[in-house]
Amino acid sequence: MILVAGPYRSGTGDDPRKLEANVRAMNRAALALFRAGHLPVTGEALALPLLETAGSTRPGDALFQEIFHPVAERLLSRCDAVLRIGGPSEGADMMVARARAQGKAVYTGLDDVPAAR
Repeated sequence: MILVAGPYRSGTGDDPRKLEANVRAMNRAALALFRAGHLPVTGEALALPLLETAGSTRPGDALFQEIFHPVAERLLSRCDAVLRIGGPSEGADMMVARARAQGKAVYTGLDDVPAAR
């Protein structure tokens, strides 16, 4: 299981179209991993529905702070590796640092990911 970590809010000004473009980029990477035989996951896939259900009204609000990064942190504990994609992102960099601290593999491109076993 590989966590795809990339920018979500960084550089978007919280513009919904830019946020969605970032999610699509992570989903494209996840699809490539899936087709290569891996089980890809994104924190966004789990956190965004929870945020909607909890009543979050905007990125960065109190509910966002409660849920968004903690979901990714809990998810990371179950993953074997992280694939870091995209540009600057404090959150994605935090996932990379935590993965390394946990002794997990970190990949910086799809070509770096070994074949699925």
